[in-house]
Amino acid sequence: MTPQTPLPPIRACIFDLDGLLINSEDIYTDIHNQILTSYSLPPLKWTTKALQQSRGPIGHERLISSTNLPLTVLQLRTELAQHHLPFKNSQPLPGVLPLLKNLSTAKPTVHLALASSTTYSFFSTKTSHLPDLRSYFAAGCCLFRDDADMVGKKGKPAGDIFLLAMERINSSLNPTFSETVGSDSDDRSKGEMQPLHANECLVFEDSIAGVAAGRAAGMRVCWVPHAGLRAVCRGMEKEVLDGKMEEVEGRLLAIEEEGGEMGVESVSTTDVGKGDGAEKKERIVSDDGWAEMINSLEEFDYARYGIQIES
Repeated sequence: MTPQTPLPPIRACIFDLDGLLINSEDIYTDIHNQILTSYSLPPLKWTTKALQQSRGPIGHERLISSTNLPLTVLQLRTELAQHHLPFKNSQPLPGVLPLLKNLSTAKPTVHLALASSTTYSFFSTKTSHLPDLRSYFAAGCCLFRDDADMVGKKGKPAGDIFLLAMERINSSLNPTFSETVGSDSDDRSKGEMQPLHANECLVFEDSIAGVAAGRAAGMRVCWVPHAGLRAVCRGMEKEVLDGKMEEVEGRLLAIEEEGGEMGVESVSTTDVGKGDGAEKKERIVSDDGWAEMINSLEEFDYARYGIQIES
């Protein structure tokens, strides 16, 4: 099925952080496995991690129940807090800085925002040593789960955080509506000052919950999953891209409970590459054209979204 009408050019890109812009998901994995090893438990499987990503306390509960870790959520969070130092060495993932540079100079203007399930203080820990990356995001267009505007809102997979990010961008535009249809002013420049609509926003995500959140917000989505997540989601890509999170979670839980149906029983988080950009290029597009999966941000197709970059 194809869209009934052509989709408009993208005017804003809203990014997740962990596992999308920086390699912090791999750091989380290493820390989780250290904790599991200390309790003589096997490494985390990607079926478990896939259900845990971007879910906050719910993710912690799932990690505990899936691994039989003898801790409460509070105890797990306390142990995780003791392993914060590795995040000070996080690095941008392949293609991130060139992509942000290209988008920041694109014509017409493409506005950038950050919408992450982390907290502001933890964001600072993960990125204070990455001034180049941080420079592309205005402080007012960065949203975290402890932001005041998130009070009363739902986290991912709900679309609230992405809709708030769009509102922040619109507030920064100070749009005017005084131009008349017959004005001599350039239509393209005039359009840049109009408020954004959800279908003009492209969400970049690495997690299943993040993709579902982008779709719930009525936005378009570019899914860039870790190689391990791609492995366990093989054959479910279209469902993920459609935002059918409950269906995908049900299938992943079945794989976990059956001990590895579909040949992924041995796919632990230590068995796969860490997104080094060496994988074969792959693009899968949802039937409605609103979402796509690519292996790396190095493969992003600007023209597909009507984005013109400087050559």
